[in-house]
Amino acid sequence: MDLFGTAGIRGSARSRVTPALARAVGRAAGENADEFVVGRDGRETGDALLSAAAAGLESAGADVRLLGRVPTPALARASRGRHGLMVTASHNPPEDNGLKLFADGVEYGDDAEAALAARVDDDPDPVEWDRWGGSERVAVLDDYRAAVAEYARGHGAAPEGLRVAVDCGNGMASVATPQVVRALGADVVALNGNVDGHFPGRPSKPTPETVRDLRAFVADDGADVGIAHDGDADRIVVVDGEGDVVHEDTVLAVLAEHYVRASDAADPVVVTTPNASGRIDERVAAAGGRTERVRLGALHEGVRAAREAGGVVVFAAEPWKHVHPAFGGWIDGVASAAVLVRLVADAGGLDALRAPVTERPYRKESVPCPDAHKTGVMAALADALPAAFPDADVDTEYGVRLSLDGGAWTLVRPSGTEPYVRVYAESEDVDELVARVTDVVEAAVADAED
Repeated sequence: MDLFGTAGIRGSARSRVTPALARAVGRAAGENADEFVVGRDGRETGDALLSAAAAGLESAGADVRLLGRVPTPALARASRGRHGLMVTASHNPPEDNGLKLFADGVEYGDDAEAALAARVDDDPDPVEWDRWGGSERVAVLDDYRAAVAEYARGHGAAPEGLRVAVDCGNGMASVATPQVVRALGADVVALNGNVDGHFPGRPSKPTPETVRDLRAFVADDGADVGIAHDGDADRIVVVDGEGDVVHEDTVLAVLAEHYVRASDAADPVVVTTPNASGRIDERVAAAGGRTERVRLGALHEGVRAAREAGGVVVFAAEPWKHVHPAFGGWIDGVASAAVLVRLVADAGGLDALRAPVTERPYRKESVPCPDAHKTGVMAALADALPAAFPDADVDTEYGVRLSLDGGAWTLVRPSGTEPYVRVYAESEDVDELVARVTDVVEAAVADAED
């Protein structure tokens, strides 16, 4: 079964992530541990799916701790020392839902997901009647919020007098980020601050277009910084005092540099993904650290590999999503918001905090490519792109990434979910660079289709 994507299981609650599937996943997962914490986001279909998943877990012999509606990072933290199952579709539209599994605070990796998918296909029978597990309700939200605030106090300065606008997007950030940032001492205004599975305030995915109300509010209100989250509060988008969205790689670079400078490790490492900007490498190197890259959706694998190689991972992130290893091994947008607010206060403003980051023009493009041709196209591009840019440093581990003079770079990789080859580029002449790279990609696609 082609069950898992890059972030758990997601899809329509009527046709894909149904109660039947949730029960089957729960029963299959119940073989992995004796105890699971189970939570959900605010989607209308979450209650039924959570009940089905819990029934599957219990019928496999696992005891279930029911957390109710919580942010995904709160569920992840609660899964330390046991396993967890979160019912969430993150930033997907309200008609979708999903299932994400954790073990000891970290998302299931590829091997665990593959083994689980195979057991779902087998659809095992329940265990003997006298071995079924039980359930109880457990409250974790207060503890999670207090832990995030305490962790953030170890970074930056108290944000007293700082005005922060938080667009919760009617998602689970409503019960976490405003409360945490307010506890740190900031003046907080919450937008779309009630949990509503219809997402009436804006779409669940925070983008420059969907957070335009937040941008206008920050610019008109005179707030120092704006923060927006997705439906389960693992993503973060940052808005400056002018109402402009701060590029996600600039946010990543700021946090990465901070964590490297704060570390006393001999070999501080930042793990990120191939599509992330070279500005991250520049700030990490300036602080005395190094950057390692891992494929999209596999930050936890990159963290593990870097640690096995002897490095101390101080931060791990892909655009919009951050892991704070000293706090935990999960993606946590609430922790990112709390730490960033204190760093803004310490620097005397967001502009001062981001000033050291060189922000070159950045673009993403998608070239149509049938799924059946992606492997052949990428094999051809492994030769064609270096030939077109003979002076570039080439890395073909996760697509084809070319590093060019002046901090410019480009990455070409196949989409894992759509019939496209993605082109990413950063350069002072980004339009020219994208045009050259796209020409090479389009020629490779045309040759594959002949």
